[in-house]
Amino acid sequence: MNRKVEIFTDGACRGNPGPGGWAALLRTGDNEKLIKAAEASTTNNRMELKAAIAGLEALKRPSDVVLTTDSKYVLKGITEWIAGWKRNGWKNSQKKPVMNQELWQQLDAAAAPHNVQWRWVKGHSGHAENDRVDQAANDAIDEMLAPGAGQQGN
Repeated sequence: MNRKVEIFTDGACRGNPGPGGWAALLRTGDNEKLIKAAEASTTNNRMELKAAIAGLEALKRPSDVVLTTDSKYVLKGITEWIAGWKRNGWKNSQKKPVMNQELWQQLDAAAAPHNVQWRWVKGHSGHAENDRVDQAANDAIDEMLAPGAGQQGN
């Protein structure tokens, strides 16, 4: 029997493109893990994708996952559009290359070992976990932009 995991994801960007961050909250029973990161120059869609990828890649074994995102781009991309993109050699309906193809391929691979139910929630609507990952994504940007950030060795 697969374990049940809830994943809540969000991406944030200041400017599009601009500094961006993402966060994912993983929950199994009473256990929670929050992961986040930031990039100096990116787009909101890339951050949304990276949050979902990171959440799924953090799972160490196949799981039954409910992944909740406030990004219709991620939701529709993975549940509706991706099959056509694959069929059409990663071209969109206008016969142009799919934007963020490498991230879509990474998300597809990250989801493959799991039984994923994709759910959408309206952002900034008082959904507790979505508000938490939104705040964490913005915190990641703030931490990256803080004076002296990135100057210490790891």
